[in-house]
Order: sequence, then C-alpha cells, then structure tokens
Amino acid sequence: QVQLVESGGALVQAGGSLRLSCAASGSIFRRSDMGWFRQAPGKERDFVSAISWSGAHTYYADSVKGRFTISRDNDKNTVYLQMDSLIPDDTAVYYCALEGSRRGFSLVDPLRYDYWGQGTQVTVSS
Repeated sequence: QVQLVESGGALVQAGGSLRLSCAASGSIFRRSDMGWFRQAPGKERDFVSAISWSGAHTYYADSVKGRFTISRDNDKNTVYLQMDSLIPDDTAVYYCALEGSRRGFSLVDPLRYDYWGQGTQVTVSS
C-alpha cells in the first residue's frame, strides 16, 4: 500500500516562495514517475509538474514554467516542488501523485496516477 503525504503549504504574499514536499511510503517510489497537480475552488484538478523515476526528465505546465522546479530524492522517498515568484492565481490545493499501471496516459493526465496525497493548501495574497 502506497501512502503520500504532502507538506509545506502556507499563506504567502505575491512574489514569495514556498517548497512543497511529498513523502511516499513503499519501495515502488524510486521506480515511479511522480506528478504534482493543483485544484482551485470550483475548478478542475490541473497538471502542474511531473518528474521521471530517475529525475532525468521534468515537465511543467506553461503557467508555472520558469517559476516552479520539481525534484526528487529517491533515498528519502520524497518529491519536492519549489515554487518561486508566486502569484494569486497559484492559490489552490496542491496534490502529489504516483503513477500506476496505466502508462498509456500522458504524465499530464490525472488518469496516469493511481495514488494521491491528501493535498496541501497554498494561498497567495496580492
């Protein structure tokens, strides 16, 4: 059974930075691609970023490219999302996800992922 626990969400002023962490249980972490998604009130869950199992490949939504950086530490079973130059539109609940067996779906598609954390709230004030 895989469990994902996010942390690091907070209230921050526009222009500020936060680093989200997602700690995973289970040995499959180091063999799995990981993703970050976010969901604002009344909106669908949107792709933010993803990273391959080795960390060699990273992917970003256009809205966060150049501001957010995804990374992972397979020795610590943890994936990170460094968020800089935050803007009010970044306000959302952020979820990390671990891919499942449906490898035919793109990493930007929530259907790619079988395991999800409980989410962490990020609020950016103007």
